[in-house]
Amino acid sequence: MGAIYKKELKSYFTSMIGCVFLAIMLVIIGLYFFIVNMLNMYAEMSTTLGAITFVIVLIMPIITMRTLAEENRQKTDQLLFTSPVSVTKIILGKYFALLTVYAIGILIVCTYPLIMNMYGDAQLAQSYSSILGFFLMGAAYLAIGLFISSLTESQVIAAVISFIVMVFTYLMTSLASLLPTDHISVLVCMIIAVIIIALIAYAMMHNYIVSIGIVIVGAAALVIVYFVHPSFYDGLIVNILSWFSVVDRFNSFSLAIMDVSSLLYYISVVFIFIFFTVTRIKKKRWS
Repeated sequence: MGAIYKKELKSYFTSMIGCVFLAIMLVIIGLYFFIVNMLNMYAEMSTTLGAITFVIVLIMPIITMRTLAEENRQKTDQLLFTSPVSVTKIILGKYFALLTVYAIGILIVCTYPLIMNMYGDAQLAQSYSSILGFFLMGAAYLAIGLFISSLTESQVIAAVISFIVMVFTYLMTSLASLLPTDHISVLVCMIIAVIIIALIAYAMMHNYIVSIGIVIVGAAALVIVYFVHPSFYDGLIVNILSWFSVVDRFNSFSLAIMDVSSLLYYISVVFIFIFFTVTRIKKKRWS
């Protein structure tokens, strides 16, 4: 894993992708920091970072798009994944290289509260809590982008799909408020969600029985709940999408609240999408 990590980390800076990523990230954060914190003398970073969460959605595809898509395009993945190193270690090496590039930018941002503290009484606890939340949110998006990169041979397609998925997660709560709230409409939406999950399962495992089983069991359970306890569907979609929103979890960190559930959520997203990536590669390896 160490060799993969060093190779990937070096490639981000020899190809300038890492430098471009860090430059865009730090210029935007620095600009907001100067305007919000220095000019307006606002003594904490939560407002600054909260205002630029959308930037993460814009720039993450830049660094994740080539991670596995380029390997697939050049067919070097065949050599890589037939090596003695396990697939899990290869994927972890690539992910930690991504995370290190992002962490370099975050470490630079960590100096901003200290700069503010030189000129006044900065809210250090709230500022560093916000920075931690910002880092964890980025770590989750890196795992998502890594998985999407494993699905295609084109960096452009990987970047576009990553962008669409990340924008959806960013607007998830707002989109939920536009959906119908009556019980039958919510039931239909939930059945569609079950079908989508089944399609994803088929794409990963190519097993008709499992996919059809997910649809039948999931749809049957939803219909039974609808007739037995229809009030269960009150606000269900909004609650689910709000719970899954990657960006909304940042809010507790911005208030200096060390919410264990939000911490576990980000760690779980990273674990799940790395697991999906490993599963995808293993399936390709044995096919």
